[in-house]
Amino acid sequence: MTGGREILKEISLFVLDMDGTFYLGDRRLDGALEFIHAVEAAGKKFLFFTNNSSKSPEDYIRKLEKMDCRISRDQIVTSGDVTIRYLKECYGGKTVYLMGTKALEASFRQAGIRLLPTDGEAAREEQPDVVVIGFDTELTYEKLERACTFIRNGAVFLATHLDINCPVEGGFIPDCGAMCAAIALSTGVQPKYLGKPFKETVDMVLEHTGTEKEAVAFVGDRIYTDVATGVNNGAKGFLVLTGETKAEDVEKSSVKPDAVFESLGEMKGCL
Repeated sequence: MTGGREILKEISLFVLDMDGTFYLGDRRLDGALEFIHAVEAAGKKFLFFTNNSSKSPEDYIRKLEKMDCRISRDQIVTSGDVTIRYLKECYGGKTVYLMGTKALEASFRQAGIRLLPTDGEAAREEQPDVVVIGFDTELTYEKLERACTFIRNGAVFLATHLDINCPVEGGFIPDCGAMCAAIALSTGVQPKYLGKPFKETVDMVLEHTGTEKEAVAFVGDRIYTDVATGVNNGAKGFLVLTGETKAEDVEKSSVKPDAVFESLGEMKGCL
């Protein structure tokens, strides 16, 4: 990208998306690891951030390690982490019905969130204060029905992120936003979404790293989540063309990236 070197000089923290940006499925993208090394050599910082709340941060750490990228727990944040922070700040001590995977449930319990049972007769006995919807790849009809009933009865409706589809080898599978669409249609209630591209994500990143907002760039392959997080919240938003978004999509988008790169590998050449 022309002028890429100049804009990258302003950045001290790169917040990197994962699937479609650093890797595709189980394959690390060319130049991605070299970009990490170049960031470190330049005295700058990086942080991985994924909207995918179906897995725990530890799962992602293990996946990255298999790709020769070794990070610590404080170098990765998920939409699940943002949701936990939001619950503690706004609904501390309240009961929560979580429609999510066992991995997400474990993260919530470890953080001290008061979770109610999600299946069996016990799941019907107590009305929760809050219903949280994650990317539930272990979804059952019973969990979906309970979530709708609780929301219809007045529970606050939160969602970890708004992604409609999750890219997988050979296509896409329904993500959190698609599940929330079904619940919203059934209940007539819209959720409050967390994760990217919302302010709560930027707030957590700034608190987590102590970096000034103007020196942060959110980097990813989706304009409406990755890029919009930076552009809409006072940071920078960089697009890489290694995943969902194609070059021709940029002109049609109301959100305009601060910079567009072919890949993290190209960004490395501009550091």
